[in-house]
Amino acid sequence: MTTAHSSVSPTRWRWIAAAWTAGGLFDASQTVLIMHAEGRHHAWLPLFATELASWLPWALVTPLIIHLARRHPIVRGMSVRAVSVHLVAFAVVSAVAETWSTVLQMLFNPWNNRQWPTFVDTWTTSLTFQVLTFLIVYALILTVTYVVDARESMARQLTETARLNEELSKAQLAALRRQMEPHFMYNTLNSIAGLVRDQRNDAAVSMIVGLSEFLRRFSQDSHRSQVALQEEVEYLQRYLDIQKVRFGERLQVSVDIPAELLRAQVPNLLLQPLVENAIKHGIAKRVAGGTVRVAGACHNGNLCLSVYNDGPSLPADWQATQTGVGIGNLRTRLQILHGNESELRLRPANPGGVEVVVTLPFRET
Repeated sequence: MTTAHSSVSPTRWRWIAAAWTAGGLFDASQTVLIMHAEGRHHAWLPLFATELASWLPWALVTPLIIHLARRHPIVRGMSVRAVSVHLVAFAVVSAVAETWSTVLQMLFNPWNNRQWPTFVDTWTTSLTFQVLTFLIVYALILTVTYVVDARESMARQLTETARLNEELSKAQLAALRRQMEPHFMYNTLNSIAGLVRDQRNDAAVSMIVGLSEFLRRFSQDSHRSQVALQEEVEYLQRYLDIQKVRFGERLQVSVDIPAELLRAQVPNLLLQPLVENAIKHGIAKRVAGGTVRVAGACHNGNLCLSVYNDGPSLPADWQATQTGVGIGNLRTRLQILHGNESELRLRPANPGGVEVVVTLPFRET
């Protein structure tokens, strides 16, 4: 169970001390100024010090009131027990505070009364005048406690929500990457099997070596959701080395990405699935093969990467047709990483072929 002392941090203690010091100074100054305005010009220092010191019990008991406010909240689900606890606490604190104030007045007679103050008369009279002020003070402590706790709770919820969203995004990215690995692996292994069936053993060996090197490099960076564009181009080159073994002269590839863009931060495995898609749907189906062009540019603070193939154009109902694993995977990852700041467009190209354009914020690694 949390105690009154453990529920208040050292920082909170300093805020309590500062608040009560400021309040006490205000009350003591106001009392002295009112006395002078009424023409009572006796020594103001004892009166000032007494008025300031009279708030000490409230300052010391504030952590206890905070503890009761949290232990027996009255802002929601108010119960008779909670109200009773606070009424008893208010009565006890008021009585103790007024007893302390009465003792000070009996010791120093700050009001300079002709007859020295007695305990019963002073305690009764002062409590009658101060009970409303004490009630306001107690209610103010409760209010500030609930407001501060509500703000801290909201901040914790926002932090926890952000952390959970981050963990969810990481889990989604990891799942998407796992989805990509078998997708690429199956296609490549099928190609290797085809080479073996055609007794192109040297080409099959070269493709296996290229695949192992590609997977080794990929496994080193599989934990990263984003990489430098230069690394992505290197990944792409290893993939193209594998495909060139498969297609030979039927596949012509050009990569035109300016050197100043290579430091841009891009999603891991961005270009490879787009080029794979271009080869699968644009080049592999043509006896004569074709050309794939990869280009990059920077426009208005955005990085634009395009992959074009001169194969068959998109079918008439291409917008209603569900995209493959590669395109769908990449769209999801872009949405997770950049939200509405990113875009992936698949469109027919003139005079023929298909182009995929990815736009995302240009951020250097």
